[in-house]
Amino acid sequence: MPSTLHGQLVVAISSRALFDFEDENHVFEAENDHAYMALQQQRLDQPARPGVAFSLVRKLLAFNVAGESRVEVVVLSRNDPISGMRVFRSAAHYGLKIERGVFTRGASPWRYLRPLSAQLFLSANEDDVRQALAAGVAAARVMPQAAQASAAHPNELRIAFDGDAVLFSDEAEQIYQRDGLAAFREHESERARQPLPAGPFKPVLEALQRLQSASDDAMTVRTALVTARSAPAHERAIRTLMDWRIEVDEAMFLGGLPKGEFLREFEPDFFFDDQAGHVANAARHVPAGQVAAGIASQ
Repeated sequence: MPSTLHGQLVVAISSRALFDFEDENHVFEAENDHAYMALQQQRLDQPARPGVAFSLVRKLLAFNVAGESRVEVVVLSRNDPISGMRVFRSAAHYGLKIERGVFTRGASPWRYLRPLSAQLFLSANEDDVRQALAAGVAAARVMPQAAQASAAHPNELRIAFDGDAVLFSDEAEQIYQRDGLAAFREHESERARQPLPAGPFKPVLEALQRLQSASDDAMTVRTALVTARSAPAHERAIRTLMDWRIEVDEAMFLGGLPKGEFLREFEPDFFFDDQAGHVANAARHVPAGQVAAGIASQ
């Protein structure tokens, strides 16, 4: 019978998100893809350093137990096949069981997300991320220079999400951008009991909750909602999660305070936000990526 990824959380990730290929990327930008390929070939036996999403991937794969595969990670990359060899060798060096990959040598790879049934795509390429989101796949542009994840929680996958335009739609954010803070608060107070429409990352949070339910104590999940909302707009966010029957472990309603220092204390393996300013602030402390969806990311 043919293999299937049905029932698994499928994460597609680019080479630069998983490994630190910034030196090689500088060669590509300064010269051409042939020089880049030559450098990668020279370094085939040299494992690449971990990249910004390395900890996230390593912990996700740790949910796979003997006889039961819950997470599949696939490399989906603009890299060429020769560079792909180095990606697979580097993964094997670190004990990451990654067996599938698609390498398109400069062409946009997002179109392969559908046959992979991918639920999450991480890439350093903004255009690929936007195309993935337009196709209905949760996606984020990783910040390759972001801080590495803390090593303090080896058996706990920690992920933090912004609310509007990430877990929720940007319905309320549109009000804020158009009419200001007072109108936003009034809009959300009036609709406190009306659930927000889903954002692109609702399926990811649902998948994480399923992982948590199926896992034993060897590997656990901890999630956080980290939002610029404050009271009274907090209530609609909480009630929306209640309506979805989804739980988060921590919620931070920061009322516009910079998120980076709070995230530093939470120590996530990754943080997802739609606004470039929040992502840049967070990236000084934790691995972070921008969800290029919604009005605030345009």
